[in-house]
Amino acid sequence: MLEYINIIGGLILCVGILGAIPAMGKHLEKLAKWLGSFQIIIGIIAWILVALYFGDSAFIQVVMAFIVGLILIAGILPAIPAMGKHLEKLAKGLGSFQTIIGIIAIIIGIWGLL
Repeated sequence: MLEYINIIGGLILCVGILGAIPAMGKHLEKLAKWLGSFQIIIGIIAWILVALYFGDSAFIQVVMAFIVGLILIAGILPAIPAMGKHLEKLAKGLGSFQTIIGIIAIIIGIWGLL
């Protein structure tokens, strides 16, 4: 399950460069933009899966899903009591690398499916 979330979240995060991919780029960009409308929901699902799979043997998938989920839910982080402001700062810092993180998330997600 984490592999799919990493791929979906990675597509959302690197939507800006998907159009440059030959042949499938425009279609992937359309898909990523559509998925982007569910960004917060996908981020919350990613964090729920992280909680369920924490301590599993697929540690890299868990860490990547946590990072992807953090960036996707950056808009609602201030509403979380106590840690919200700290997580928001972390998400904003990671947000400047969102395209690179998106590419890595897609690669790790596909790698986990193999």
